[in-house]
Amino acid sequence: MKTSMKDISIRAVGPTGRITLNRPTALNAITYEMCLAIEAAFDRWLTDPDVTQIVIDASGDKAFCAGGDIAELYETGIEANYAFGQKFWADEYRLNGKIFDYPKPVISFLQGFTMGGGVGIGCHGSHRIVGESSQIAMPECGIGLIPDVGGSLLLALAPGRVGEYLGTTGARMSAADAILAGFADHFIPQAEWPRLIEALEAGAGPDILSDAAQTAPEGQLAKNLGEIDQHFGGETLGDILSSLRHDDREFAAAAQDRLNRNSPLSMACCVELIHRLRGPSITMAKALDLEYRFTYRAMEHGDFLEGIRATIIDKDRNPKWRFTDGQVPAAEVSKMLMPLGQNKLKLGDAQMTKLKIGFVGLGNMGAPMAVNLAKAGHEVRGFDTAAQPPEGVAATQSAVDAAAGADVVITMLPNGDILRAVASEVLPAMQAGALLLDCSTVDVEAARDVAGQATERALGFVDAPVSGGIGGAAGGTLTFMAGGTTEAFAKAQPLFDIMGQKAVHCGEAGAGQAAKICNNMILGATMIATCEAFALADKLGLDRQKMFDVVSTSSGYSWSMNAYCPAPGVGPTSPADNGYQPGFAAELMLKDLGLSQQAAEAVDADTPMGALAHQLYAHFVENEDGLGKDFSAMLPRFSARGRQT
Repeated sequence: MKTSMKDISIRAVGPTGRITLNRPTALNAITYEMCLAIEAAFDRWLTDPDVTQIVIDASGDKAFCAGGDIAELYETGIEANYAFGQKFWADEYRLNGKIFDYPKPVISFLQGFTMGGGVGIGCHGSHRIVGESSQIAMPECGIGLIPDVGGSLLLALAPGRVGEYLGTTGARMSAADAILAGFADHFIPQAEWPRLIEALEAGAGPDILSDAAQTAPEGQLAKNLGEIDQHFGGETLGDILSSLRHDDREFAAAAQDRLNRNSPLSMACCVELIHRLRGPSITMAKALDLEYRFTYRAMEHGDFLEGIRATIIDKDRNPKWRFTDGQVPAAEVSKMLMPLGQNKLKLGDAQMTKLKIGFVGLGNMGAPMAVNLAKAGHEVRGFDTAAQPPEGVAATQSAVDAAAGADVVITMLPNGDILRAVASEVLPAMQAGALLLDCSTVDVEAARDVAGQATERALGFVDAPVSGGIGGAAGGTLTFMAGGTTEAFAKAQPLFDIMGQKAVHCGEAGAGQAAKICNNMILGATMIATCEAFALADKLGLDRQKMFDVVSTSSGYSWSMNAYCPAPGVGPTSPADNGYQPGFAAELMLKDLGLSQQAAEAVDADTPMGALAHQLYAHFVENEDGLGKDFSAMLPRFSARGRQT
């Protein structure tokens, strides 16, 4: 059997399906038609018993594949025809996912440049071969995209902070670097490749590749791992840039130079995407879904068209990026990575199961969470005693009405007593097999009590308090700390993926609340310490910006300092820059610290720092002016006070 077109050759030789990219003068850049042809071949060979393995190679010496052919994307984009690009990326990602999951060996020979779309074709198979000329990279941030085609998964799996480094800088990997980073498997001298391919076509299996593998010439990544982890371990792009600016060594200067060329919005989203993926729940499907959220919006809301203009069209190498100071607002990152609802990426024939969801508690957190679920295509009915449901969420007359016939009931309530009361109403109204997903922050015993009641009625239960605040609820970037059975967590997982960036299964019922309580006890104590330090710096005559520059890149690094700095005009934008209007209200921190001390007393745990933080926030909220302010408003409080005895 043989199918060919001028840009690609597809045929079967013996038991081996053969795909050869054949655009050497264009560095074998992948066109839309080539993607479709490759996918058709993979689909055909999947059920062909005569084809037991696939080999992908490319003609010419300079490149396996230097990326996707983006000229047509630009031409359609400048005419505001975004649909072509959206379909191109969706179809390309579907192919990338198929290669990654393919049950038969997929062997790729990656000479010269393998970049962007070439990574999606060549770096997801089972046996990835590199040679002397191999240079692999994900340079998408340089054209206003993010590392995509499943490359974000490889970056998230790379050791240490190598993923953030490679993704934001677009640095090229030699053969040894690619093997270290997880983009390749074996180094084999390129003179051996024709012989090995002939043997594979004659019926040899992929074991001959490991037998032929040699040690690759030394690369650069291994030499720089310490500095990469030091500088690229920050929470945001701003943290990375700040760290690099305070290091005058050669590596830091070179990395900063690379970052200065690339789109700040793309780099910030790249860092966020890798952080969302990294962890036990990482999958190729999740990586492609997050990538598609960005690329779907890249032409209309990102820097992609400007990046192509400066690089490919006008070639002036002077793109007019947004956020040139590198301080990309968290809201802009969230906007680019928000769920796409009905437009979400669909891989294979899989379709989203449309659920009936009852949502009880539509306050500042619950309302945007419910909206995101409705935008994703679920049928959401809501109830709140003090608020009307937001647009897209159907109103009901009671919590019982919201729960009746629902597949999942989600609650976001003020405290454990109210959770118990609502549960006593909705559990009898829920259909057998349904799930109660409580996202409130309550005491551990309340969560366990409701879990027991749900189990008695053959209902699932997950306690999943959240971290991320109102902005995270609106942007779909919450972190869920979940407790419950494995089965119940699995049922809730698709909803977590819509409402948030990460969900951690912490254990049985109540474990989610325990994790939230411990997390916020740390947060409360570190915010107090951060505010005290700024107040002390003021009295010592130390400039706040200078203090931030030192501490944010030194051992005093913390989320309270680096991501949520309580000093206005210092670091990334935070509630301090908005008169301490609450992102996370001081009274809510007081509540969580109270829960931590209640739990500590119940299990006889010694938590003196947590107890003192609770006392300080209680005094701030109840006796001073902390009520209704952000919990970081402790800074002006300490600044106005002298030393207490």
